[in-house]
Amino acid sequence: MEPDSVIEDKTIELMCSVPRSLWLGCANLVESMCALSCLQSMPSVRCLQNTSVMEDQNEDESPKKNTLWQISNGTSSVIVSRKRPSEGNYQKEKDLCIKYFDQWSESDQVEFVEHLISRMCHYQHGHINSYLKPMLQRDFITALPEQGLDHIAENILSYLDARSLCAAELVCKEWQRVISEGMLWKKLIERMVRTDPLWKGLSERRGWDQYLFKNRPTDGPPNSFYRSLYPKIIQDIETIESNWRCGRHNLQRIQCRSENSKGVYCLQYDDEKIISGLRDNSIKIWDKSSLECLKVLTGHTGSVLCLQYDERVIVTGSSDSTVRVWDVNTGEVLNTLIHHNEAVLHLRFSNGLMVTCSKDRSIAVWDMASATDITLRRVLVGHRAAVNVVDFDDKYIVSASGDRTIKVWSTSTCEFVRTLNGHKRGIACLQYRDRLVVSGSSDNTIRLWDIECGACLRVLEGHEELVRCIRFDNKRIVSGAYDGKIKVWDLQAALDPRAPASTLCLRTLVEHSGRVFRLQFDEFQIISSSHDDTILIWDFLNVPPSAQNETRSPSRTYTYISR
Repeated sequence: MEPDSVIEDKTIELMCSVPRSLWLGCANLVESMCALSCLQSMPSVRCLQNTSVMEDQNEDESPKKNTLWQISNGTSSVIVSRKRPSEGNYQKEKDLCIKYFDQWSESDQVEFVEHLISRMCHYQHGHINSYLKPMLQRDFITALPEQGLDHIAENILSYLDARSLCAAELVCKEWQRVISEGMLWKKLIERMVRTDPLWKGLSERRGWDQYLFKNRPTDGPPNSFYRSLYPKIIQDIETIESNWRCGRHNLQRIQCRSENSKGVYCLQYDDEKIISGLRDNSIKIWDKSSLECLKVLTGHTGSVLCLQYDERVIVTGSSDSTVRVWDVNTGEVLNTLIHHNEAVLHLRFSNGLMVTCSKDRSIAVWDMASATDITLRRVLVGHRAAVNVVDFDDKYIVSASGDRTIKVWSTSTCEFVRTLNGHKRGIACLQYRDRLVVSGSSDNTIRLWDIECGACLRVLEGHEELVRCIRFDNKRIVSGAYDGKIKVWDLQAALDPRAPASTLCLRTLVEHSGRVFRLQFDEFQIISSSHDDTILIWDFLNVPPSAQNETRSPSRTYTYISR
C-alpha cells in the first residue's frame, strides 16, 4: 500500500490534469459534489486509451490520440477528455466537411448538427451553449423599425409600467426614439384612466383628460408633456391616499332647512347634483358646485325614506307605503306604485329589475320595462320582522331585517337560497357586491360575509350605537351610525384574518351633531346626511395647504423613476 504522501501527490496531479470545464459543465450540484468527492477520496483511477494500455506507456505514444480519465466511486463515473494538439489533417478534413455541409439543405444541416451534438459530452454542450447565446440575442426594438415595423415595437413597449418604461428609455437612443415618437407615456396614462376609477376621476377633476384619447398626434402635446405629467399624477394620488388615512379634508355643509320635521333620510349624488329625501316628505335637488337648491319635488304624504336615480328617472319610497317614479329632468310624477301595506324602507333598481322592501316584512320584485310600465313579478316572504334593506345583482337578491338575519334569494327564480346568521340584534344596512356582503346592525357591529358559503369573515367593532348606513369599494368600508360618527375602515386588512383588529379603523370623522342616516362615497369624497338636517361633503382632494402640512401617514405606494 502506498504511503499518504504519495497518494496526496497523485491526487494533486490528477486534479491538475482534469479540465476546469468538467466542474463548470456538471449538470447539477450532485454531479459536481460527486466528482469532487471522488478526487478527495482518491478513488480507483485508470487511464483508458484506444489501445487499453497503462498511463506511463501513453507518454511515449504519438500525441494524435486523446487521453480519457475515468474517476469512479463505485456507483457513478465522470469521464473527461484532455485534448491533444491536432495535426494538419484536421484542417483538411474540416474544410471538406464544411464544403459538404454548405451543399445540404437547411433541414439536412439541422439534422446533421443534432447528430453531432448528441455525440458530445456534457461540458461540450456547455461550450456550445455559451457560443450560441449571444448569437440568439436580438435587439428587436431597434431591428423592427429598420424593417418598417415601428408600430410593432411601439405596441410591445406599450405594455410596460412606468418603472420599466423609464429603464427602456435609457437602453439606447433608438429605444428612446421609439418611446417618444410612439407617445408611450400618453398611452400609459390613457391605459390607467381606462382601468382605474381613481385615475379617471382625477383626470376629470384636474382637467388633463382634455389631452387624452386624441386620434391624431398633432392634436395634443408632445411626449415630454406626458412624461412630466405622470409624476404629478402620482403625487396627487399619494396625497389623496394620505388625506384619507389622516382624515384631512375640506368640509362643505348644506343646510336643508326643512319646514316641519328635521332630518335627511337618504341621498345620492353625481358630479353635478345631489338628490336628497327628507323627513318633511319632500325631495330636494342641490347643485353640487354652488350648493344651492335647484328644485323641490312634492307628492309623498310621508317621509321619503329611500331613493335611487339614473339618467332618466328618480324612484322614491316613503313611509306613506308608496313608491313614486319621477322624471329626473322635469320633476314630474310619472308613476305611483301601491303595493306595500306599510312604509317602504329601501329600494334598488337596475337593468329592468327593481326590488323594494317594507316594514310589512315583505320584499317585492318588479319588472321595470319603462317608467310607466312596471309590473309586480314576485313577492318574497320569509323574514319575521321589517325588511330594512335590499341589494341585488344578476345572481342573488340579498335582504336584511330586524329579525337579525340576512336572507339570500335567487335573482332569476326568486327562490330562497340561504340565511346568514350572526348579528345579535336587528340589521339596519348592507351592501352586496361579487361574493362580499357587508352589514351593519343595532348590535353596533359591522360584519363581512362570504355570500356563497354563508361564513362570517370578520366582525368590525368601534361604533357606540346602531350602525345605520354602510358602503364599500375595493379599498375601504365607510360606515355611519347613530353615534353621529363616520368611520373609515381598511377593507383589504379586514379581509385578512392575520390583521389585528386595532389596525382596521383608519379614521373616525366627527362633524354631524345628530344620527347619521345615509352616506355615499367615491375615491375623492364622502357625502353624508343626518338627523341634524344637514348634508356634509367631505372632500379629500381639494384640501387647504395648511392642512396638507400635517404629518403624513403611510399611503398606497406608486413608483416613479425620474431620469
